[in-house]
Amino acid sequence: MTTPSGPDLNTDVIVIGGGPGGSTAATMLARKGLKVLVLERETFPREHIGESLLPASMPVLEELGVMPAVEKAGFIKKWGATMVWGKQTEPWSWYFRETNKRHPHSYQVWRPQFDKLLLDNSRASGADVREGHHVSEVLFEDGKAMGVRFTENGSGERLARARWIVDASGQAGLIGRKFDLRKWDSWFQNLAVYAYFSGAEKLAAPNEGNILIEAYPQGWFWNIPLHNGWMSVGAVVDKQVGSEGVRQWGPLEFLMRQIAQAPHSAKLLRNATLAHGPVVLRDWSYVSDEVVGDGYILVGDAACFIDPLFSSGVHLAMSAGVMAAAYVVTALKDPGMRAPAAKVYKDLYYREYSHFREMAKLFYASNSTMEGYFWEARRILGDDPSMTPREAFIRAVAGQPPRGYERVVLDQGHAPQEFVQAVRTVEAEQTRRTAKLAALRTHPDVTRLPLYNAVPHLAHGIRVERKPVIAEGEFVWGHVLTTPGHPEGMPCSPLVAEMVGRIDGETPVSKLVSGLREDLNEVQGAQLELGAIAALHVLYVDGTIAQLRGV
Repeated sequence: MTTPSGPDLNTDVIVIGGGPGGSTAATMLARKGLKVLVLERETFPREHIGESLLPASMPVLEELGVMPAVEKAGFIKKWGATMVWGKQTEPWSWYFRETNKRHPHSYQVWRPQFDKLLLDNSRASGADVREGHHVSEVLFEDGKAMGVRFTENGSGERLARARWIVDASGQAGLIGRKFDLRKWDSWFQNLAVYAYFSGAEKLAAPNEGNILIEAYPQGWFWNIPLHNGWMSVGAVVDKQVGSEGVRQWGPLEFLMRQIAQAPHSAKLLRNATLAHGPVVLRDWSYVSDEVVGDGYILVGDAACFIDPLFSSGVHLAMSAGVMAAAYVVTALKDPGMRAPAAKVYKDLYYREYSHFREMAKLFYASNSTMEGYFWEARRILGDDPSMTPREAFIRAVAGQPPRGYERVVLDQGHAPQEFVQAVRTVEAEQTRRTAKLAALRTHPDVTRLPLYNAVPHLAHGIRVERKPVIAEGEFVWGHVLTTPGHPEGMPCSPLVAEMVGRIDGETPVSKLVSGLREDLNEVQGAQLELGAIAALHVLYVDGTIAQLRGV
């Protein structure tokens, strides 16, 4: 072991890695008044794949305060996606505005510029950001992470000590590899070869900013237009087939042979020239057994990575950065909250990861019209006899923020019929319940509504638990409601928690509301009545309330 060449650095939190996950965590931590040291191996701007953002990331960019800079950067607006997938051989498109009214577009970003923008924001927020600093090891004492060993621009080793370590080291996964936490996903045995081309054509308006995803016999392509005039082009193929092809022909010839088999991608690239690459990515779908430990937390690709079909990498990293910062603030402030908040962090992270994983599996399995080894293998692997169609629907779709993927699978793909029927049944029931409530809204005085005298009955398995929830950048104790539509649980207000706790299948709404008025002093009179009735409406449509007897 070499002797450290300089004095130790001491800080509250060390963030390993300055990518989207690390920079997001650093910014949020610094704003909470903590001393944050970011150690980034590269000097930004640096190359990175993953240019296509999701609307789900827009609120995080707003919270970080970087949206004006993102807009000023001139990145191409991404209004949706264009696909050659499922039943049709010609391209078809879907748009974010169909399911996301607040954020009808995202961006196709140039990652060197985008990542630098985020890292500079961490500096401006008070984090000590040091580029060209390579962390080689996370140090532990008595099982607790207490610091890191690093080199500065290739010089001798130094030590940095901290009260907490955020591992956002990307696919290097320092802590994950140290403790063998990473488990490769046996379902997504894929490989990607990507490159950048200049002079590529764009899709016709209004889809010129869309990503083009094209299925072809060996797998699928992504084509992402960038504001610098380049097109990001990648072929996703079976790992074994791809590895053999790359060995036989080399990455460039292999990629060009794949492009020749994908007519719509080939058309966009017919007059294009290679600008950079190609690069080969192997075995990049994995998840970690644990993402929180004594003195450390994993963020972004250091924790997990899922097949790139839905461009989920940056979103998972940034959302995890926000949650990780909240956890670290809480753990340092209130050690008694560490264990319960750690469980919630893991549950939230895995829920988001699982959503993308289940939707990707469903997408692959639904592309039944495409012939080829890649698709046949994934149709077989897509069958899960241990899961009912309704369970599959809930895991893949129900209770999740709208992304539009589920509707595309049903409308354009060949999803398993039982799955489709499960979706139709749930949607029809929600429509029926919404119509029933609309018919009951016939009087401006809530006390004279038919609903006011109805007796609500809860569905089976409904429960309210006291758990940590995120509020103002840290975890606090709150209420979480578990329902058929939200099996993973979702935070709810004290009013909803109290109301659900009082529903016994015998007490009418009028007595529930009067009881709440007596016991909850922070809300009074008509305001409470309106809030209670509104909550009942949501709970009924969602299925939390299974029945309203008497109406």
